[in-house]
Amino acid sequence: MSDNKLYDVVVVGGGPGGYVAAIRAAQLGLSACVIEKEHLGGICLNWGCIPTKALLRAAELRNNLEHLSEFGIEISGEVSVNLNKVVERSRGVASRLSGGVAHLLKKNKVDVIDGTAALDSRTKTGWKLSVAGAKPTSITGKHIILATGARARQIPGMEADGEQIVTYREAMVPKTMPKSLIVVGSGAIGIEFASFYRDMGVEVTVIEAMDRILNAEDAEISAMAHKAFEKRGMKLLTSAKLQSLKKDKSGVTATIETGGKTQSIQAERVIMAIGIVGNSEGIGLEKTKVKLDRGHIVTDGYGATAEPGLYAIGDVTGAPWLAHKASHEGIICIEKIAGQKDVHPIAKNTVPGCTYCRPQIASVGLSEAAAKAEGHNIKVGRFPFLGNGKAIALGEDEGMIKTIFCAKTGALLGAHMIGPEVTEMIQGYAIARTLETTEAELMHTIFPHPTLSEAMHESVLDAYDRAIHF
Repeated sequence: MSDNKLYDVVVVGGGPGGYVAAIRAAQLGLSACVIEKEHLGGICLNWGCIPTKALLRAAELRNNLEHLSEFGIEISGEVSVNLNKVVERSRGVASRLSGGVAHLLKKNKVDVIDGTAALDSRTKTGWKLSVAGAKPTSITGKHIILATGARARQIPGMEADGEQIVTYREAMVPKTMPKSLIVVGSGAIGIEFASFYRDMGVEVTVIEAMDRILNAEDAEISAMAHKAFEKRGMKLLTSAKLQSLKKDKSGVTATIETGGKTQSIQAERVIMAIGIVGNSEGIGLEKTKVKLDRGHIVTDGYGATAEPGLYAIGDVTGAPWLAHKASHEGIICIEKIAGQKDVHPIAKNTVPGCTYCRPQIASVGLSEAAAKAEGHNIKVGRFPFLGNGKAIALGEDEGMIKTIFCAKTGALLGAHMIGPEVTEMIQGYAIARTLETTEAELMHTIFPHPTLSEAMHESVLDAYDRAIHF
């Protein structure tokens, strides 16, 4: 590759936002390049979304084996876990998909440069970037898209050491399974790890500073999750302020304050899951007009920053920190750059969120509290999985589907689920919101029987006092 090559689009970061943006650019006839310092596919594919689901699948299978007798299947002997193989399979899944991203970029004639990029200077043709790596180089892009992602947030004085106090990265590749574990933070990342380790037989305590776990979810769903996790043997401490972490040979002692009282909890290991910080440093933003908000790059609805020719997408731009949101932002950004018609800014309240714990949790749109806060007169429907034939047959009848409608227009304002395979079903409501579907259209949609999705229909019916099966 020649030094200072000119591209129509240069994407800094090869995660789910970056590589998707580059491929879409190529589809629209733009020359594109991706600069990635570590792994194509980014954190999501290599150290987040995908490998964690492989771990959770292993934990789910272990749990299922322990309940086979309920289905009339008897297995003699003790179920054992080969941790090395569990981790090895998870890493293999990530590696396979990372290789797939490389193939897709090559197929679409997108150049890939290994290294770390930083903005150098503005030229007549665009922004010049310097790339540090095995083969240092410089390239110029008419348009630069920053998709640098984010990293785990640290608490001063309680930083992760990679052994006793760890982040998601080390928690994903444990060399040994601890007997006890403290998870600090009850967002999606913290709860997924808490769920995985608990199903693997670990004694798990979750510490949450807010007054409830999964604070981003509807309060009713959060309360149901709390009960379900406690039923599984998790200890959940809410409104708990972490004061200190002290390490010794036996493990880590966490000192917390709850209700004005201080208590200490000891565990072999601690996972810090208290949020993320945008990777906005070291990329030359000080040379630009780009604005930051608490470390995240400020953009308009199309990814544009305050600096002409510079764009940002994905986790580095702030919440929601979701791979599918980053990918969609990348496509919107490129289509706007290419002058495509009918490009619409992302509507963040149409972005579905999923937590792959047991039971699963998924949602889209406004919670009940948020809908009321916005001044809506609402109708709320609920349908428990214990009234769904497929859920009962599966032996997974725990959970509920909740729908929220505008009483005046019938618009679907929000949908919230907890139970089996809800992360697969939430897309039905996401489509409904995108199409601005009303309650009448959902009521007249035929749902197949027997399926878990029938509970989605019944929840809509219940909002209007028409539920049949409960």
